[in-house]
Amino acid sequence: MKNIIANLLTLAMAAMLCTSCVHAANEAEQNDLDSSAVSSFIADMVRDHGFEEIRLQSIFDSAEYKQSIIDAITRPAEKMPWYRYKKIFVTDDRARAGVDYWHKHADTLADAEREFGVPTEIIVAIIGVETRYGAYTGKYRVVDALATLAFHYPKRADFFRSELKEFLILARQQDVDPLSIKGSYAGAMGIPQFIASSYRNYAIDFDDDNRVDLWANDIDAIGSVANYFRRHGWQPGEPVIFAVTDMPSNYTELERSELKPNIDYAQLQQSGVEIDGTLDPDTRVALLEFEGENGPIFRLGLDNFYVITRYNHSRLYALAVYLLAQEIRERYENLM
Repeated sequence: MKNIIANLLTLAMAAMLCTSCVHAANEAEQNDLDSSAVSSFIADMVRDHGFEEIRLQSIFDSAEYKQSIIDAITRPAEKMPWYRYKKIFVTDDRARAGVDYWHKHADTLADAEREFGVPTEIIVAIIGVETRYGAYTGKYRVVDALATLAFHYPKRADFFRSELKEFLILARQQDVDPLSIKGSYAGAMGIPQFIASSYRNYAIDFDDDNRVDLWANDIDAIGSVANYFRRHGWQPGEPVIFAVTDMPSNYTELERSELKPNIDYAQLQQSGVEIDGTLDPDTRVALLEFEGENGPIFRLGLDNFYVITRYNHSRLYALAVYLLAQEIRERYENLM
């Protein structure tokens, strides 16, 4: 009997060890990037951009596939209903911190608004929504995020492969180790969360120290956000959005827009749409619908609202930025 029990215990231990080995093997396999895709990418970078093959191979030997990145990108906050999304970003704490950030960087923000025409509160709100004013810039190594999405997310593989290329070029230009840079699950970096292509195209040296640093330099971050908005068509002094105060009973038949202004305001007026302000009849607007807790909420977005969506292609994001910006400005002015 003792021998039987001993044999059973031995078999159980062996089974447990075998299971552990299989689990470890599966984890190791999951952490591996697609080697053939990586090799092809390296060859392209060597041929087209003059990288050293041995250096790139070393980087990708250290890079890891992260399932959590795939999980995150398939369930972004922007898929939430508006009434839940708003509670994440338009908060008392974030508005209060925005006022503090404005006070701390008042001169730089004033310079940016004067040079680029972008309101201070919009710049502050962008940085507040993106990273809580630089406090949370991301936990993933950017190379892991971009490699995972470039080689294991077919839906947007071309985009992330291009961003991976841009990131490696950026790291070389900035003389930084690409393995040392952390960011979001989508590879956005620094205080304003620029993706690599935006960093290379829109980031500026706003403090004239001969280095463009969005990772640790608030002055460059502020100037770069303002430059990004101007380059995407921000219209100084023009409104962003209007609340709709009255909708016709047949509102479901009206033409909607996901983001871009696509209809003259006069056409909506004729249908019975009223807003909390005045607008030239020939102004192009977007009729936007948001999911409120007690039913749909409607807004008219203008060109400047569309510009905010060039930072993040979500109407929820743009409305959150706008509302946070208004709250920050109101609080800031009340303290003056």
